[in-house]
Formats: sequence, C-alpha cells, structure tokens
Amino acid sequence: MATAPSVYNIETGLPFVDALAAGLIDRWGAADEPLALARALVLLPNRRACRALRDAFLRRAGGRPLALPRLLPVGDVDEDELTLLEAAGPGSEADAEAEVPPAIPPLRRRMLLARQVQQWSGDAVGADQAVRLAAALARLIDQVEIERLSFAELASLVPDEFARHWQLTLEFLAIVTEEWPKILAEEGALDPAERRNRLLAWQARAWTARPPGDPVIAAGTTGSVPATAELLAVVARLPEGALVLPGLDTELDDESWAALGPSHPQFGLRQLLASLGVARSAVAPWPAPGFDFAPAAARRRLVAQAMRPAETSDQWAGLAGLDAAALAGLGRIDCPTSHAEAGVIALILREALEGGDGRTAALVTPDRDLARRVAAELGRWQVEIDDSAGVPLADTSPGAFLRLTGRAVAEAAAPVPLLAALKHPLATGGLAPGVFRSRVRALERALLRGPRPAPGFAALADGLERRQEAVPAALVAWTEELAALARPFEAAMTGSPRPLSELLGLHVAFAEALSAGETSAGADALWAGEAGAAAAAFVADLAAAGDVIGALPGRRYPALLEQLMAGRVVRPRYGTHPRLAILGPMEARLQSFDTVVLGGLNEGTWPAEVEADPWMSRPMRAAFGLPLPERRIGLAAHDFQQAAAAPRVVLTRAERVEGTPTVPSRWLTRLENVVRAAGLEDAWPDPGPWLSWWRRLDAGAGPPRAAAPPAPRPPVAARPRRLSVTQIETWMRDPYAIYARHILGLKALDPIDAAPDAAAYGTLIHRALDRFVAAHPTGPLPPNALSRLLVAGEAAFGPALGQPGVWAFWWPRFERIARWFVAEEVARRAAIAEAISERRGELSFAAPGGPFILSAVADRIERMADGTLAIIDYKTGTPPSKKEVAAGFAPQLPLEAAIARAGGFRDLPGAEVSALAYWRLAGGEPAGRVHAAGDDPSALADAALAGLQGLVACFDDPSTAYVSRPRPDAAPRYSDYEHLARVREWAAGEEEAP
Repeated sequence: MATAPSVYNIETGLPFVDALAAGLIDRWGAADEPLALARALVLLPNRRACRALRDAFLRRAGGRPLALPRLLPVGDVDEDELTLLEAAGPGSEADAEAEVPPAIPPLRRRMLLARQVQQWSGDAVGADQAVRLAAALARLIDQVEIERLSFAELASLVPDEFARHWQLTLEFLAIVTEEWPKILAEEGALDPAERRNRLLAWQARAWTARPPGDPVIAAGTTGSVPATAELLAVVARLPEGALVLPGLDTELDDESWAALGPSHPQFGLRQLLASLGVARSAVAPWPAPGFDFAPAAARRRLVAQAMRPAETSDQWAGLAGLDAAALAGLGRIDCPTSHAEAGVIALILREALEGGDGRTAALVTPDRDLARRVAAELGRWQVEIDDSAGVPLADTSPGAFLRLTGRAVAEAAAPVPLLAALKHPLATGGLAPGVFRSRVRALERALLRGPRPAPGFAALADGLERRQEAVPAALVAWTEELAALARPFEAAMTGSPRPLSELLGLHVAFAEALSAGETSAGADALWAGEAGAAAAAFVADLAAAGDVIGALPGRRYPALLEQLMAGRVVRPRYGTHPRLAILGPMEARLQSFDTVVLGGLNEGTWPAEVEADPWMSRPMRAAFGLPLPERRIGLAAHDFQQAAAAPRVVLTRAERVEGTPTVPSRWLTRLENVVRAAGLEDAWPDPGPWLSWWRRLDAGAGPPRAAAPPAPRPPVAARPRRLSVTQIETWMRDPYAIYARHILGLKALDPIDAAPDAAAYGTLIHRALDRFVAAHPTGPLPPNALSRLLVAGEAAFGPALGQPGVWAFWWPRFERIARWFVAEEVARRAAIAEAISERRGELSFAAPGGPFILSAVADRIERMADGTLAIIDYKTGTPPSKKEVAAGFAPQLPLEAAIARAGGFRDLPGAEVSALAYWRLAGGEPAGRVHAAGDDPSALADAALAGLQGLVACFDDPSTAYVSRPRPDAAPRYSDYEHLARVREWAAGEEEAP
C-alpha cells in the first residue's frame, strides 16, 4: 500500500465533473481496452453528483461507446445508506463485520421517539407536538452519531449550579441516553447515521487489510463527516487510489491559511488535509487534458480575495494582480422586490434556450420561496424546470386533498374546511365533475354563507330543510349521501381515542369515496401519478408505524398527519427541461452550467441565520464535541465560492422581501470591497436589460396611466323606478352602488362562516324591540315590562344565543339596552297615543322617466296625544349628525316624514310630523341616547322630497352617469361594490395627479 497519499485538486472555476472525467479517461481509459475504465470505482458526495459525472463521460465520449466506472455516493449526511459492499473482495472476517443491522425506517423512528416524549410528559404532550419534538431529537441523534460522540458525556456538561432549564433538558434527553438504545436493540436496527458510520468504517478496514487492485477515486467531498474523512484517508493511500479535492485554494497566503475559522470556505479542506497529514503544497493539480486553467484564474483570485479571513483583510489595501478580466462574465442585479427578482431570473434562464447552441443554465439558491416563484414565472412560456428540492407532498394535489378532508371531518363540517375539501379538483363524489361542482356551489349559497350552521355532516341536510326558502330536493338528498360517506370517519373522530392506523384507514376510505368518478374508483384518481404514488407510499409507511404512538383522540389527527407529511417531497422523474435546473447549494456542488444565477443573496437567506440549538448552549456544544453552527456557514461559503467562479455568473438579490428592507449578503459586500480596493468599480459589466424587460413584460401598451372612474349610462328604461329611503342615501353618496345592485342585479354574498357582525346585531335588536312594541302599542307598560322585553329578546336572538360571541358580548349589551329602553318608554308613554313598529309605507310622484315610488319601513312611528307624528329610527351604530341631515346626505327620516305626512304608511292617516329622532342603542355607558335629527321636521321633509325629485329627474336624463363616489367627502364608509368600481386604482391616480 502506498505510504504517501495521492491528493489532487481541481481548481475553482473549472467544470469539476468534466475535468474529472477527462482525467479519468486519460489515466485509466486505455484506447485498446474498452472495458479498462469499467474497473475503476469513483466515490462522489451524492447521487446527483454521480448523475452529473455520468453525463460528463457521455459528453467526453463524443458519441463513441464507453464503459463507465462504477459511481457510488459516499459522504453527505442527507444521503441514503451507502452501497459499497460489492466493491470489496470476499473474506470471512470482513463479511461478518459487514453484516450490520438495518437502518430503522425514518417514520418508525420518529413515531417511537414521539411515544417516548409522551411517556416522559405523562401524556400531557399531544401527539402532533410529540412528533415535532421527536423530529428535533432525531436530528440531535444524527449529529451525535455523525461526530461519533457518546450521550453518556452529557451529564458532565451541566453542573448542578447551572440554570434549571438545562437540568430539565438533561432529564428530557434521558430519552436518547437511556431509553433509545434499548428500543433500537428491541427493533434489531440502527440509527441511519450510525449504520453509515459502520459501513464506512468497515470499508476502510477492508481496503486497509486488502487493498483493491482496481483504481478507486474519491472526488468532490470535503470530508466534513469524520467517518468519511477516514475512508478518504484510506483511499488516498491505496496503490491505485486518488483523492480529488474540490476547489482547494492553493494561492492563499500562509498567514490567512492559519487564520481560517469555521465560517471560511476553506476551513473544511484544511481540516481534511490535516487529518491526512498532507501539506497544502503537496496537493497536485488534477491532470485534465483539454482544459485551460488560465481563463478561470482571474475570477478565482477575485472570489478568493473576497473570502479572505477578517484577520488578514488589511491586505486589501495593497491589493494587486486583479484586472478587469476578473469581472468578465460576472453580473449583479439588485431587484426592488422578490417578485421582480424571480421575474429577472426567469428571463435569464429563458434566454439560455434561445438559439440552437444547447446552452444550459441553472438557478442556485437556498431560498425555496424564490425557487417556487421562478418555476411559476417560467410557466408563462410552458417551461417545466427541474427543481432539485421537489414539491412538498403536502402541497401536491393528493397531499392537499388528504389534509383538507381530514380537517373537514375533524372540524365537524365547518364551512371553510368543508368547502376547501369539496372544491378540491379531486372531489367528485361519484358524480360528473360539473354536476358535483354545481351541488357544492348550491350548498354554499344555501347554507354555508352567513352564520355557521349546526356542526356535523348530518346537520347539513337538516339545515337545508329548515330554511325558509325552497331548497331543491336533489340538493338535500346529495348532502345526505355526503353525510353517509363521512359517517364512519366522523364517528371515529368524535368518539373515544382510536389507534392511528384505524383513523388513517377510515380517512383513506372517505378520501377515496369522495374522489370517485362516475365510472372510476376513487383510488384510481387519488393515487395516480408521481404525487399519488408518493402519497400512497406515505400512507403505507404511516399505517405500518402509526400504532406505535398509541390511541389518538380524533381532534389531534389532522395536526399529526400534517406534521408527519411535512418532511416528504415529490420529485418529478420526467417532463422537466433537460437544459435548465433549480438547485440548492448542496445539490449544485460539482455541477457546471453555461450560465449560473446565484439568487437570494441577502443576509439571513444566503448564508442562512444561525439558529439557536434547542438542546445545548454554544459552550456546551463545544465541550461536547459538536461543531459550532458557524460550520454550516463555512460549507455554504464553499458552495458560493465554487459557483461564483463559473465563467458566466449573475448575482441577484431583492432589496425588499414582503415589504421589509433587506441587507446584502456578506459575500456580496466583501466582493464590493475587493473590487473597490482593486480600483475596478468601473469595470463591472453591464448587467443587461433584464430588469427593464421584466418591468415591460407585464406592462400594458403605452405609458402607464391611472384607471378612469366608471361612468355607466344605461338607458332610462333600465333605471330603477322604485327605491327605499335607505337606498336614496346610497344613491346620493355612491350612485354606482345603485347601478350595480338594481340595474346589473348584483347582490353581495354573505361571508362564508360569518361571525355575527354589527349589521346582524342591529337586525336582532330591531327584531326584539319590534316584538315588544307590537305587544304593547298603547297605554302604560306593565310592571314586568323589562322581563317581557328580555323574553322578546331571547325569541329574537333565537339560535344565535348558542354562539359564544353572541352570548358573551351581544346579550349583555342587549340587557343594558332593554333597561334603558323600558325607562325611556315609561317616561314617554303619557304623551303617546299609540306606538307603531315596523310599518311599511310608500309615496309616488311623477318624474320625467315615469312615476317613481319611494318606499320605507319605519322602525317606529309614534302617534302623539296632540295628533302629530314622531318618527324614530333605531341605530346600533353612530347616527347621522344634524348637519348631515340638513345637507341632504342622510335623508332617511325626512323622507319617512314626507311619506307619513302624505298618509303613505299603511293604516296611518296623514298628519304633521312634529319630531324626527335617532335612538342610539349602543349598550355601553350610556346604554342609549336620543339624538334629534333636526329642529324643523316639516322643513326637512320638504327639502328632502324636493331633493329626491331633483335627483330622480337628473338620473332620468340618459346622459347622467352612475359614477362612483361623486363627492369623496360624502362617500359611504363601506360599499359592497367598491372593488367593482376599482376605486383604489382611480382614486390613487387622482391623489398622484398634480
């Protein structure tokens, strides 16, 4: 076996896998022996790197047949178990060592740990919370196993005088120090990281004892995992072995090399060389015929200078050796928003597809939100891009359907989760999709808008039958069928705790039944495609491991399902573009593209913020032997250094993310400082027209201009000839609302699952007072008037009293209003001959377009002892001021006075109106108050009627438009039709106009 390690380096800036393939073919690919290269074994960091090297061999072969070497992943923590056993020769002792127990399935491990968490807490922690804590425990176990530490040393890290919090942490971690090893022994399994360590250690021993005669090359890994580093040391010393490092900085001065900290990109490589006992000067360049190192040298030096340790950054002051060539092909685009950044990146990637030269391009970013935005932007050109991170299972169609159906049943068919499930594309319930959608919309309009109906699926049909309006019998029958589909799952969710496998089975049965088509089974739709297959695999794994956690209350099931589904992703196997990719920094290692976009270069994103360890403080981690969080920054920095040295690179960032200003990544700032120190500020290449192109892409033709206010002018024959007194006020303040409601026939729908709002509250108060006044129209009130009013209130409120908000807030207010109302009634009764409640009236008059009818329903009309009338309006909100009434913008009471004076109210002879008043029924302190609407009711009635006649005559002119908010100072506080009139668009334009 060789005594001196064979260590090589592929410089930053070169396409790693292409240079590696060239060197392997040159050294071991004998032209007269086609299978010579097949004898070699190449160890790479991950499976994506294996695929990249395979493609590089195909490019180098130029179309001629080529037997490839064996390509195996060896090192990344996130990789599946290694498969190196076939690479070793036979041997009884080695074979015995290789028979290590299998790795425990990840989902089963999580469920077993979750059960331990629950037992530790005395079942005070819910299953969903226990699963979340179990995931954190599993990560801690992996970290400890990767570093080959022992949990037995934890106790010495927390002396008794330390904070009680850390003492409790130690007690909790007894789960992994004492119980977990016993559980693994019972399972006959190992943690994945421990199994990987054993396989790597076995391979190192096997090759040390019997060095293979065939070539073994380890390439592209920094050896951050100790077991991997030991295997690399063995490979480097094999007779036919070689270790190829990625981007070792051989030009960094010795002072800076000695000062490297964990956050520096070269720190991991320095540690690896130290463990190998190899000096940096002894690392040879990898022989790669056909590759010119010179063009990449200038960029490599620029990026290396930007990454210089802080201790030696003073050398920037005398920086020399950099010229404009270092910036050639390097662009930077600072975008105003993350949306703009995604659009710019999409344009850059799309441009790579132009022409027939086969160019490739990739976005490299750790920002998953940015990656999704870019993929969506590329969709406008029907470009499907390969996103290495995949799509979370919970966001796929079957994953979302499982989540939504679980929520709908767990929340007793509450309107929002029920509609979310029923409106999912997979929901067809055994009907044609169009028929099913129409039934859902009919159910929504009939029952699910407005206050929430009674809970449960069975209550849907009952609620429809109780409605005053006629409901089609087919809709009622359909809701009964829906309730029958959900009944088994609903009973399990509301009953006693059940095993998770039972709940899951009933849930899947309901989901399959709800996704059944007219002629197809629900399973055919629910489990179809790659996402369906991933969802089916998840369900199978959960069914096998779920009962470990014990019986589960139904209310915990949806949250538990979502927690367990969160870690699953779906990666498409085909259908994506072969020349474009979106990669995370780790997936981008060793990859090469013609154009590389490094996106999301903001502090906190790349590099990511260093999160606090939930288990140990920084001193404790250091004492225990775990690497500090800054080590992750160093790995991210190495990824950035490798990618930023590519021939054509575009650096992008967003100046604001979700409205919040951002800070440029530290690496961008360092790059700026180096460029400034080298006097190259003016040498930055023009970033190109990407940002302006993106802005123009969605812009309309011509210069930007504000939207004009709508001004519809329907024919006079289509204009309303009958309006109520309340609608007259709307007509004056917002004519467009009258146009939308009475001419277009648009009526605002009630909100889904609406909480009782102020308007509903006012309706209930009016209804209660109407009942009371109708029962006592004349004479003095009885001694028990207050109790009678409260009984009337209970009848008026009806089922609404069962709602917590109504009972806790509205009913106490009504009780205070009732006391004030009875006291006011007692004081007024001597002067009142009769109190009339909720009386309808009309007044007709001639107008240019034909007779116009004014209608009203007066809250209260009092026939006074002197023969005059008093008109009162109950207000639970703020009543209009006398000024608003006099100006004509609150004409309700004056117009009611005009109707009363003309004898327009049913069974009430016309008489002079002596008083107009608003009764403010707030229910606070004071509970009520009387506000006079004006001092001269007769004059107000005359002015209001004359104003109305003029208004009608104006709108009987076909040239008069129904504009929105003609007087902004008198505009209504709220309008159901404001969004249709696009008020915000044209109002903003008016504000910006000079």
